[in-house]
Amino acid sequence: MFAKKKGYRVERNIRKKLEARKWKVVRAGASLGQADLVCIKNKKCILLQIKSTKKKKFYYYEYLGKTLEGFPFYLVVDFGYGKVRILHPRKIISQNAGMDFVKFLKNI
Repeated sequence: MFAKKKGYRVERNIRKKLEARKWKVVRAGASLGQADLVCIKNKKCILLQIKSTKKKKFYYYEYLGKTLEGFPFYLVVDFGYGKVRILHPRKIISQNAGMDFVKFLKNI
């Protein structure tokens, strides 16, 4: 149960960061299967899968596509201590993989 609560907290924090930058965010959870959050802004839609770990590497065994149903699909991994990375999914994600989530939000 603790892992589920932690996962929801991480998801909620990501959602708040998006909404602070005027994104409309819908929690999809199991309804879309692969995406946890559907994010819409200025005629753009991105799909996010949210994960968290305290380890230096995260092993991802789920959907590995760069798009899902034609929309950009990203994996967001919270490594803790403010270290949140975003990238297109791959099997092994290190703490330096992809881009810092806040920087990503400024550039998208």
